[in-house]
Amino acid sequence: MTTATNATRAAEQTFLLGGDLPVRRIGLGAMRLTDATGDGTHAGARIWRGAPDSSDAIALLRGAVERGVQLIDTADAYALGDNEALVARALHPYRDDLVIATKVGNLRPSPEEWVPLGHPAYLKQQVELSLRRLRVDRIDLLQLHRLDPAYPIPEQVGALAELQQAGKIRHIGLSEVSVDELEEARRTAPIAAVQNLYNLASRGHDPVVDHAAAAGIAFLPFFPLATGDLAREGGPVATIAAELGAAPGQVALAWLLHRAPNILPIPGTTSVDHVAENVAAGALWLTDERFRRISGD
Repeated sequence: MTTATNATRAAEQTFLLGGDLPVRRIGLGAMRLTDATGDGTHAGARIWRGAPDSSDAIALLRGAVERGVQLIDTADAYALGDNEALVARALHPYRDDLVIATKVGNLRPSPEEWVPLGHPAYLKQQVELSLRRLRVDRIDLLQLHRLDPAYPIPEQVGALAELQQAGKIRHIGLSEVSVDELEEARRTAPIAAVQNLYNLASRGHDPVVDHAAAAGIAFLPFFPLATGDLAREGGPVATIAAELGAAPGQVALAWLLHRAPNILPIPGTTSVDHVAENVAAGALWLTDERFRRISGD
């Protein structure tokens, strides 16, 4: 069985983002706090407009911070900026240990469209708007939501680097990139984080996880709770959850934390109880044998 002292476990539950921002490794993705369809169902993941009544979302954000969440992830494309404004309404003035991450670089012409736009002037404008909505002078982690093939990577990342040099961005991140794209971006500016689709059921970015870990770059997996058939009755996730007296989602998060020390899951939810469950997964320690069983090795 894998063993660890309390001090070791405490250290393993935190990550030094960008080399200077210590954060607990389980954060919160705020996307789901935006009303997905306008009718309160959150169906279809359209993320188009803010909920008519934001009181529950504000309570969830505050409850998450009270339960130890230090990393909140949002984007300017979520409900055309309303999600960023919601984070500010709930949490501003921000606690000193709170890290707010947002993203720019995706147009929303309609509820069904997500269109990358990497024109440097557009990226700079969107950062300025994010600063206003978040009510900050500097964004802790500004991520390029998607690379735009119409513009060279150095131009897109270079626009953010200019704002970093001006003191408006603390750290730069990327989203949905390959190892080669990450390395090309790093030739223009330091990259502190990568946010890619990654979970037990979708491991196509294994090379990016490992490359980022070796470089000390945070890896923020979005949709981290997806487990596919692994959580079916009799499957490895369900079986190990029963062995540990945990929920399957907690086992999925524990697997990610065990997978690499730079992984910072940002599960989204609309339930304060679910936030507490996710945070508690940070104390769920898998043996190497259980990790291999879940991984299918």
